[in-house]
Amino acid sequence: MTSLRETFNSAAARYHRARPGYPDELFEDLIKLTGISGQSRILEIGPGTGKATLPLAARGFRIHGIELGSDLAAEARRILADYPLVDIDVGEFETFPLERQAYDLVIAPTSFHWLRQPIGFQRIAEVLLPGGYFAEFMHHHAWSPQSDEFYHRSQEIYLKYDPATPPDLRLPLPDEIGTLEDDIRATGSFEEPVTRRYTQDVVHTAESYVDLLLTFSGHIALPEPNRTNLIEGIADVIRQLPEGRATKTHLLILHVARRKSC
Repeated sequence: MTSLRETFNSAAARYHRARPGYPDELFEDLIKLTGISGQSRILEIGPGTGKATLPLAARGFRIHGIELGSDLAAEARRILADYPLVDIDVGEFETFPLERQAYDLVIAPTSFHWLRQPIGFQRIAEVLLPGGYFAEFMHHHAWSPQSDEFYHRSQEIYLKYDPATPPDLRLPLPDEIGTLEDDIRATGSFEEPVTRRYTQDVVHTAESYVDLLLTFSGHIALPEPNRTNLIEGIADVIRQLPEGRATKTHLLILHVARRKSC
């Protein structure tokens, strides 16, 4: 039986074009906070098709990616073919054979929440050099005035076709979205984490939003005919909005923590 974290592999062909990228400001902050250079060794957990890998590769960094999905890994290799300093292996990070204390930076872009704990944190600390850095970042759905109408109208569709939708669900405000700071502190392996927040608005047509929905694990796993009815219902909502466009507001949170030297 396919687990939810494995469903993304079936969406490899659309993942790169449909998923939003990360703002340049995030990568610039990541580089400043960690002090990485062209000589640094970076390990990426769950690169997918390379949404975070590509911006770092284009800046000249050496990256070793461990991707669970073979189709996603193949797509990443194709997209990153012009960057010889990038290697993508297929495997599960929790069990993949990795050299201890070998990496200057471990990044987990929109993948850390899929790791089994506490082994996920333990392995990250094991493969980092003393004084190396762990960085986690991902998109969080957040409320904004420009997305309010779309959200409320689409919730009616979810309540009708997705039984897992809570009837009182609401989008959190950006400042209501929590961080990983307490989890990082609790490991005892890292110094005090640094957190940065970024807001990103993404404008979708019905077609581009359908593409995006079909890369989400919960939507991929939803049985028919509910999945088709939900997708078509959401597309109709967007077509009825002004100019046939919907705005989704994302909050991106970057966590950076230095591994203790002892």
